[in-house]
Amino acid sequence: MAKYEIFFSKQALKDIKTLPPKLKAKLKMILLEVIGIDPYCGKRLVGELAGNYSYRLSLKDRIVYSVDKDAKHIYIKRAKTHYGD
Repeated sequence: MAKYEIFFSKQALKDIKTLPPKLKAKLKMILLEVIGIDPYCGKRLVGELAGNYSYRLSLKDRIVYSVDKDAKHIYIKRAKTHYGD
């Protein structure tokens, strides 16, 4: 069970709507059983996305999120490709 509360940006919600059902199920499992328990398991991003983390959802899709350690909140910012597709 997730130790952190998870919030979604408007963009992340739009991204999730376009995912096929199989990836939506995988996303839910990752958020509840992986990121929600250990948010620092993702790859720390650099450059313009510094301060965020990335976790692989599929071969081309990534979950981009930030963590508020004190409030125990995770903010999902993107849940789709970062390759401009």
